[in-house]
Amino acid sequence: VQLQASGGGVVQPGDSLTLSCAVSGLTFSNNYALAWFRQAPGQEREFVAAIRWNMGSTYYGGSVKGRFSISKDNAKNTVYLQMKDLKAEDTAVYYCAAAPRLIVSSMSNERYYRDWGQGTLVTVSS
Repeated sequence: VQLQASGGGVVQPGDSLTLSCAVSGLTFSNNYALAWFRQAPGQEREFVAAIRWNMGSTYYGGSVKGRFSISKDNAKNTVYLQMKDLKAEDTAVYYCAAAPRLIVSSMSNERYYRDWGQGTLVTVSS
């Protein structure tokens, strides 16, 4: 699976931003999970959100629940991360990742994701 993240940039606190992840190579039978992770400077990579490509079920990390929304467009083979009310602590490099046949309890664990995009930088600053 190949992934290409885009849409990062510099925004002010309270702004909104939508990231995109173009995906290729998925197979329907493997019921892939597509996820966003982020890594802030000096910190470990953190789970943000995930979506099942086949059924559309969504999962969120605790720090973004209620502000971020993950969605997909099967026709465009793209996963989106809509981010609202951005805060300085949301500043990070955002990565999209893919994993086949993940159970719910594994969705937030980066070790199970074998395919990663290159990352896109989001900077929230006044």
